[in-house]
Amino acid sequence: MKIKTIAALLLATLMVACAGETQQPAEFELGNKFAVIPMTVTSGTTSHFLTDYYPQWDGADNVTTEDARITLVSTADKWSEFELTADDAAFVSTLDVWHGEEKLSIVVLGGKRDTASYMSSTKVEEGVVSIVAEKPVKEALAMWQNIRLDEVEVDGNVIEVTIPKRAAAVDRSVIRVFATSDEGRFNDVLLPLEYGEVVVDATKIRRQDHQSQALYSLMIDRFKNGNTANDWKLNSPEVLDKVDYQGGDIAGITEKINDGFFEDLGVSTIWISPITQNPYDAWGQNENPKTKFSGYHGYWPIFNTVVDKRFGTDEEVHTMLATAHDSQMNVILDYVANHMHINSPVLQQHPDWTTELYLPDGRKNIGLWDGETRLTTWFDEHIPTLDTRREEVCDPMTDSALHWVRNFDFDGFRHDACKHIPLNYWRMLTHKMKSSMPERVLWQIGETYGDVELIGSYVKTGMIDSQFDFNLYHTSRDVIADPSRSMRDVARTVEESEAAYGSHHTMGNITGNHDKPRFISIAGGDMSLWCPDDKAEGWHREVGVGDLDKGHAGLQLLKAIITTVPGVPCIYQGDEYGVPGANDPDNRDMMRFDGYNDHQLREYAQTKALLKNRRQSMPLMYGDFRTLYVDDDVWVFVRHYMGDWAVVAMNVRPVERAVEVQLPSFAKCAGHGVAVATEGATFECLGEGKLNITLPEYGYIVINK
Repeated sequence: MKIKTIAALLLATLMVACAGETQQPAEFELGNKFAVIPMTVTSGTTSHFLTDYYPQWDGADNVTTEDARITLVSTADKWSEFELTADDAAFVSTLDVWHGEEKLSIVVLGGKRDTASYMSSTKVEEGVVSIVAEKPVKEALAMWQNIRLDEVEVDGNVIEVTIPKRAAAVDRSVIRVFATSDEGRFNDVLLPLEYGEVVVDATKIRRQDHQSQALYSLMIDRFKNGNTANDWKLNSPEVLDKVDYQGGDIAGITEKINDGFFEDLGVSTIWISPITQNPYDAWGQNENPKTKFSGYHGYWPIFNTVVDKRFGTDEEVHTMLATAHDSQMNVILDYVANHMHINSPVLQQHPDWTTELYLPDGRKNIGLWDGETRLTTWFDEHIPTLDTRREEVCDPMTDSALHWVRNFDFDGFRHDACKHIPLNYWRMLTHKMKSSMPERVLWQIGETYGDVELIGSYVKTGMIDSQFDFNLYHTSRDVIADPSRSMRDVARTVEESEAAYGSHHTMGNITGNHDKPRFISIAGGDMSLWCPDDKAEGWHREVGVGDLDKGHAGLQLLKAIITTVPGVPCIYQGDEYGVPGANDPDNRDMMRFDGYNDHQLREYAQTKALLKNRRQSMPLMYGDFRTLYVDDDVWVFVRHYMGDWAVVAMNVRPVERAVEVQLPSFAKCAGHGVAVATEGATFECLGEGKLNITLPEYGYIVINK
């Protein structure tokens, strides 16, 4: 596979040369393979690392710009670090990164994103893409991969971009367009190309096209037992069965790939929990009820490069990955870099590799998640935090992570506890990955709770591609469960994410995860939003849904949100049909694949419909986003791509609502139909781009052109 990929790159280089364009050296072809995440700057002086944008390079001969609004100063050898100074005006520009006479560019976005400045692609004719804006365009730039294009014409509200001839030699590349109005920056436009032609048919999208992903999160021990020969419990009187091993394994995942479970659901990427060796004895302590815990979850690594035999063998991991890829699915591995188990041979040999357990004031540094202890706090006394701020710790720990993509064909990582790990770790890991394996298409998503500034500080080409958008999850959960909250809050959060991470980000939009109470129990009322101890609830009573109709309707609304807004949807195991439960460990029951009740069968059917519609819709995967209407109860938005659109409307309250919306001027009201909807949701085209939409209580509708 690697030889074929490199050969394709060399062939592309030869074809470019034959076409009469400048032939670039192989390092530039590889540097141009992936589109670099833009640099967003604020007024004043900001500091930057070159590896955040081109992680495969340690430095450059020079970094320059022709833009007089930007001042650059190198602050380290070979421009590995530099400072950029700009004012607070909205602008779009580029920096040029030079190696000899060759250059690639970094997009620079200055000033604020104006959510009322909206543009979208409308057509392509004879290699020229037309983009129409709803405000006059002040300035615009277009990129093919990381090369700034000269052939960009602006005429009032229209931007025309000529696709470069060299794109015809590359099987997959992208055009990106950035622009400003007098009020601020527009949304950016992203167009995938196949051999220089804009992709308009969703069947041509591949599993490596990350905007198209639909994730499924599973905990191996609680998913499927495919090989009873590796079953092993602690069987300790100190450990209740609920937190002992239940037998799920790698072979069980392979079995469910083979029987079509993931394909039938509409999943394209499987996120599996950690597979590294965990301890064989019990740790931690819960007092009520009294129990210790096994390491069934995988988050207490003893050996970072060994497959836990209770989950399977190296061969079974290879088989699972090959089976997934044959089924056109990705698999990403959950990896723990923040800590190791206290009995790990690594920590026994290097006890000084951890942060301090006690703070100067005598307090134990455990669970102090924010502030000055964010990078040093321990999760528990038996899992010390590694001090990866130190190179002698960071270097071998990044090598341990690399083991899993060098020796196994994983498609990337889900990284645990990102915000508790310093930025130098992510720079080192991604530099090693992309410099040693430049032909691999690897994707990384992280777990960080915090504001958009903190989360976004990790989201760079040279660190982590994306993170889970917990802010969207928490806002959606609260609005659906709490009648005093407004749908305006959800719309605002989506717009904040778009402004912070880019219009075509791949942030993970979740139904829940293994560290939260089940959403359906909150939506149905059996779990309170304000529960003082949502873990204890599951130990002392059987947590259910509560109001079945309301709980399932709420879960469907959440799925309607995450499968239609920018980002990639992620279903936590069991949420596809609606498993109730409190927080850990009550949200980690063994998965069921049959025996669903009527509500669960309907929930499962709607999950499939939403996921499959998303993966069949170019507007929902690559479309530009704009809110058309929002009030306290109802939210309507459009996703538009190359003349096609999807309108999504949802009603979060128990009262039927009818709203009238106006489509953008370039979105024609013709050839439309209902793609997926709750019963009773309807729409009517009134002409002149107007839609009348009727939504039943807790209803939604997705209308596709």
